[in-house]
Amino acid sequence: MDTILVGFAVFLLLGSAAALAMRNLLSAVITVGLVGMGLSILFLLLGAPDIAITQVVVEVIVVTVMIRVTTRTADEERGRPRSLVAVVAGVGAVLVLVGAALAAFASLPAFGASRAVPADWYLAHAEPATGATNVVTAILLDFRGYDTLGEVTVILAAIAGALVIARHIAGDGTRDAGGEPDRAPQTRNGEEAPHA
Repeated sequence: MDTILVGFAVFLLLGSAAALAMRNLLSAVITVGLVGMGLSILFLLLGAPDIAITQVVVEVIVVTVMIRVTTRTADEERGRPRSLVAVVAGVGAVLVLVGAALAAFASLPAFGASRAVPADWYLAHAEPATGATNVVTAILLDFRGYDTLGEVTVILAAIAGALVIARHIAGDGTRDAGGEPDRAPQTRNGEEAPHA
């Protein structure tokens, strides 16, 4: 199992370095997508299926949007044939990822097999360690307090960013009929001219 984890870590590092080094934007986006899928398999192997599912969903959405944006602003020459080295490298990377994924899934425990999971520890130790009778509250506020703080911070930052964009789009209501801000005329020294 450790060998598979190390292999995935090496794959992720090499894929990230390759994405940074590529000059073709579409190839870099596809490489980032492969790295993201490898990361989701790594999360699954580390016993975090919820994070793995979230990673897959986010990766699919982000890569789809990035491919759409990239194809609109493609900077490659039209009609230029792909080199044989690029095709072989791409097929090789996909085969390595598929092989690693199959090996990872084969090493997972059988479906329904009982094994020790973190939930058992939380259920046994949540109330004695925190004094909270609600295990979910104990996990969110005591065991994973910094994680919850980080999530709340991200949500607040997203809301603040959305409000800034919304105010910029809507304007502040001081625009005249021509769409320009309603400003008082100024003199050469920068002072407001007296109104007539």
